[in-house]
Amino acid sequence: MRLILTLLYLLLFSIISLPLLLIMLVIGFFSRKARVACSQAIVVMAFRILLFICGVKKTVIGVENVPKDEPVLYVSNHRSYFDIPVAYTTVPTLTGFIAKKEIAKVPILRTWMRFLQCLFLDRNDIRQGLETILKAIEQVKAGYSIFIAPEGTRNHGKDLLPFREGSFKVAEKTGCAIVPVSISNADAVFENHMPWIRSAHVIIEYGKPIYIKDLPKQQQKSIGSYVQGIIRETLEKNSRLL
Repeated sequence: MRLILTLLYLLLFSIISLPLLLIMLVIGFFSRKARVACSQAIVVMAFRILLFICGVKKTVIGVENVPKDEPVLYVSNHRSYFDIPVAYTTVPTLTGFIAKKEIAKVPILRTWMRFLQCLFLDRNDIRQGLETILKAIEQVKAGYSIFIAPEGTRNHGKDLLPFREGSFKVAEKTGCAIVPVSISNADAVFENHMPWIRSAHVIIEYGKPIYIKDLPKQQQKSIGSYVQGIIRETLEKNSRLL
């Protein structure tokens, strides 16, 4: 039943999106930032309804750790398609996600994502990947936060996949804070029993901001492993709350 309701809701939102996207397009002619803010407000509302239909109960921890007056680099683990709805309904800043290039082929969704300052990454093309990181750097300089999952793909194993160090270039080049984000149990909504959707308790925790320049030299050189360690410890802690 939840699967059917979800599909019907997604169809309805796609239809409603057509006039909304036209409105966002007009707003963008006057103010790019206003379009981003309006688009994010609409998408957040849409995701909240989606999570309600799917029976997702969220516990949000540590959102007060996120600096509100500056863009940040959110760094998260990645196990589920539901990571993004859970994250987007809790981030306190204007935020664009870095997503795999295949999503750019989905009509309507790709337009919303572009309005939200999301970027598309080709994981098999090193040159294109570098270009995406450079675009992310420019977006942070323009005042938009970036959300990235350095594992590079959804991880179905028990432990985290290695974090790609290139993901942290955004923070290295801009000096922005890195905010570790730990998302627990999102795969219990869908991935653990595909194609069915089941209610689940998902925990998302925002860690304290990390400024690379304030770290010892050794930790600066292995920033990916350092942040991964923080996320791993948080996931282990929050597993006891599920």
